[in-house]
Amino acid sequence: MQIEFQGKNVLVVGAAQGIGSGIATAFAEAGAAVYACDLLADEVKKLEGPCGKGRISTGFVDVTKEDSVIETVAVAGKDGLDVLVYVAGGVAGQVDQPIEDVTLDQWRIVMDINLTGFYLFVREAVRIMKKAKKGRIISISSRAGLATSLTGIQSYCAAKHAQIGLVKQFGQELAPFNITVNSIAPGFLLTNPASCAQWESYTPEFRASFTSRLVGGRTGVPSDISNAALFLASEQAEWISGQVLPVMGGP
Repeated sequence: MQIEFQGKNVLVVGAAQGIGSGIATAFAEAGAAVYACDLLADEVKKLEGPCGKGRISTGFVDVTKEDSVIETVAVAGKDGLDVLVYVAGGVAGQVDQPIEDVTLDQWRIVMDINLTGFYLFVREAVRIMKKAKKGRIISISSRAGLATSLTGIQSYCAAKHAQIGLVKQFGQELAPFNITVNSIAPGFLLTNPASCAQWESYTPEFRASFTSRLVGGRTGVPSDISNAALFLASEQAEWISGQVLPVMGGP
């Protein structure tokens, strides 16, 4: 199955590192004009330029600021918007602690970057997609959206569960406009400083036991997730919506 995106405009939110960088690159290599954005503007700028059959443009965005989201979608969608991939999120540098020690500000920032930012980007993207009567929206969730979180961070687990709920609701609402909405739930990937630090906090015995239960005896890599994103954004997935695709190397 050959998946191509020549002539397609793709917005990848949270593209500076790991999964987001891999997804932006994969879409460009398949021919898309990709707008890759991130709070880490200097890092995401490294992606800028021709890439495979397509090209990557880059920009700054703060997903917690409504004006920043509106401006980003306007720039990315000036010639139309075929695909939105929301990768932004994470734990905002937090570590596992008892719920009685979690401040409201700590709770809110994790909810904002994982959930509210997703809502804002979908809200703005569908203004463009509805006019074209087509579109693909993909969120990068987590195993933590389907079970508990290995991070132990309560707000992260809650936000990812809620994000998947939005995916299902948006999938129902936007189906009449030929817009599909799906989520990918990655397993453990060592793709950024936070995930690497989390991995190093585990004992060697836990790490060995964990990877032994996965296909190939390894943790995930960005291409595992970008391949799934390319499929869900393709014409071959036109009748798939409101779904969550676990990409975890095992059950």
